[in-house]
Amino acid sequence: MNCFIFSAEENDENLRLDIFLSEKLEDLSRSMLQRLISDGNINVNGKSVNKNYKLKPKDIIEVNVPKPKALDIMPSDIPLDILYEDNEIIVINKPQNMVVHPAAGHYDDTLVNALLFHCGDKLSGINGIMRPGIVHRIDRDTSGILVVAKTDNAHKHLALQLEEHSMTRVYNAIVYNNFKEDDGIVDKPIGRSPNDRKKMAVVEKNSKNAVTHYKVIERMGRFNLIELKLETGRTHQIRVHMAYIGHPLLGDIVYGPKKQPFNLQGQVLHARILGFIHPATKKYMEFKTPLPEYFQKLIDKLKPH
Repeated sequence: MNCFIFSAEENDENLRLDIFLSEKLEDLSRSMLQRLISDGNINVNGKSVNKNYKLKPKDIIEVNVPKPKALDIMPSDIPLDILYEDNEIIVINKPQNMVVHPAAGHYDDTLVNALLFHCGDKLSGINGIMRPGIVHRIDRDTSGILVVAKTDNAHKHLALQLEEHSMTRVYNAIVYNNFKEDDGIVDKPIGRSPNDRKKMAVVEKNSKNAVTHYKVIERMGRFNLIELKLETGRTHQIRVHMAYIGHPLLGDIVYGPKKQPFNLQGQVLHARILGFIHPATKKYMEFKTPLPEYFQKLIDKLKPH
């Protein structure tokens, strides 16, 4: 049984309990949270409540989530684009439209299912059976490089580098609208959107610092190919920051225009470079990937003739 405890703040007042928890526990669906409430696994101030309960400031919410059975997460023979592998780590080039790890309602065809088939039980157990080896994530519709830990020691070292913002993480994206300058920095805190709590936004309250460096690589009419380097790694950081300065990502219907001019599966964003200190050798390693085929074809289509 996993136990989580949260405290409601003033800006959570009158927010439905299941909605509040869906933001705190992103791996659990609303329907699963509602079942947990109905089964008495979620209490407010030590008492059972219904799913419609509306929070009051200083409410203490206790969530008890039964541990999933190991058999729920099955190995799947899914091809992996492996850039590097040794006894400590494995570096993967994740394709677009692949979920990184299983969550309620999505247990199959994830990167973790593929890793379990490839690595067996040789994955770090720090994040539990739902996320073995997973140190960091990228969105389902974002392609690119991830490093996965095979041992707990490797996991701890990599997680510390993420926390200290010492990893090199460089992305490419296609965004709307021409930039006036060729490069710049967005240094704005990111937190949950007060208007749509399923989204992130640049907000001052209940937020964390977020810094994104960007550089224009090529101007293509109303779209720009850019390079982005992360200092921090907040949820949806690139998507939020670019939308905030008026350059939402092409294909991003959450933070950009709802209607897209091309038949895209999601935002055009690729994690192209990842660098870190190897947890065992203590030597710096850096990996690069070319842009995926769909990304390059789009560039070719957008380039001025």
